[in-house]
This record gives sequence, structure tokens and C-alpha cells, in this order.
Amino acid sequence: MGALDGRRAIVTGASSGIGEAAAEAFSQAGAELLLAARRVERLEAIGKRIGRSRAVALDVRDARACERELAGFGADLLLANAGLSIGMEKLQEGKPDDWDVAIDTNVKGVLNTVRAVLPGMIARGRGDVVLLGSVAGRQVYPGGAVYCATKHAVRAIYEALRLDAAGSGVRFTTVDPGMVGETEFSRIRFRGDEGRAKAVYQGVEYLKPEDVAEAIVWAVTRPARVNVGEIVMWASAQASTTVLTRKTS
Repeated sequence: MGALDGRRAIVTGASSGIGEAAAEAFSQAGAELLLAARRVERLEAIGKRIGRSRAVALDVRDARACERELAGFGADLLLANAGLSIGMEKLQEGKPDDWDVAIDTNVKGVLNTVRAVLPGMIARGRGDVVLLGSVAGRQVYPGGAVYCATKHAVRAIYEALRLDAAGSGVRFTTVDPGMVGETEFSRIRFRGDEGRAKAVYQGVEYLKPEDVAEAIVWAVTRPARVNVGEIVMWASAQASTTVLTRKTS
């Protein structure tokens, strides 16, 4: 028997990276899945590979769509993973249109997703809500004003949820990784510039999406008396958001 047998899980941003790895890990542990992202073709291909899932095209910035697509699934496990960063300009050089996308996705997207799913969990008296944060929600770095602000907001949402749903039987976890490679994060941040995206990880033994997925599964499969609230994950080569050891040979 799998550790998540009988559970129904929603993963947003499931079309790549950590979301895809978590969907696969949840499936291997026995969960039935609802995979949500904007690229439904990618979701359908993932679903064929992992089984026991269905895909929905969803932009988490759309509150009505989140309610329509997520609320009726009866989830007792939610991974609010959808997020992105665009650009690394200094604040005084930043592009407000990019800020809108990042804030609406990383902050309002989390709010919209949780708002759609949490009432059902509270009514049933059980569930796990996992927010995908970042070490950027704990430390800032040059050029990261907006992205870091959004991830500080995710941490605040996590802390507020623990108070708002106290005694409900629902557990809340924030998983805050550092540098994770083999995702589309840097390619999106650098607006499709593959050279700049690859340079970020050059010479670094970074975290892999599977490492983060494994930590999430561990957190949500603890006994009901245990709430693993905060997981902070660093690559061994990463001492902080600004101190990184690269191999030179």
C-alpha cells in the first residue's frame, strides 16, 4: 500500500519542474490527482505517464476559474506550486507589467487556489495544504525585490492560515527551497535566454525537483498528530541567497 492511498491531491503548476516531480511522487504513493496548469497538453502527457489523474487548464490568477475547476474535486491534499519570476532588474529599472504577472501569480494565485480548496477540507475536518515558498521569502538579493516580496507574502499567508484554520484538522506546510535546477524557472526569469539561464547553474550541484518532491511527500505522510510546518532546503553548495560555491574544474 502507498502512503497516500485513498487521498485526492491537487497540484498547481504541474506541467514542469517541482510541480511535475511532486505529481509523480504523489501518484507513486497512491494518490488520485488533479493536475492544473496553463499548458494542458503537457499535463495530459504527464497524466498518461503517471496514471490516476486528470488535467485541467488553469491560470491561478483567475479566481473564478480556480473555484470552478478545483473546489469540487474533494481534495485532501493541495500543493500550491504555481509561480514564476520575470527579470532581475533593480527596482528603479523594473517593468511594472512584469511585476503584475509575478504578484498576481505568486501571491493572488496562492490565495485563489487555497480559497477554492480549503473550505472543503475544513468541512471534512482533515487535509494538508502545502505552499511552495522559497528561501527568497527569508532572504533578499540584488535584483530580486519583487520576487522576494512575493515569496515573503507566501510565508505570511502560511502563517496566517495556521491561525485562521486553527483547530480545523487541516495542516499547513511551507516548503522553501534554494537553488533548484532542471526546471523552467531561470528560462522564464530571463525571458527565454537559454544562455543566461544555464549560466545560473554552471558548476553548481543544485537541488533537483525530485528532492523537493520527496520532502513534500515526507511532510504530508506524518501521523495526524504531527504538522511539519516549515521546510527550508538548500543545495549544499549554497550558503545563502548570495553566497554560492561553484566548481571550477
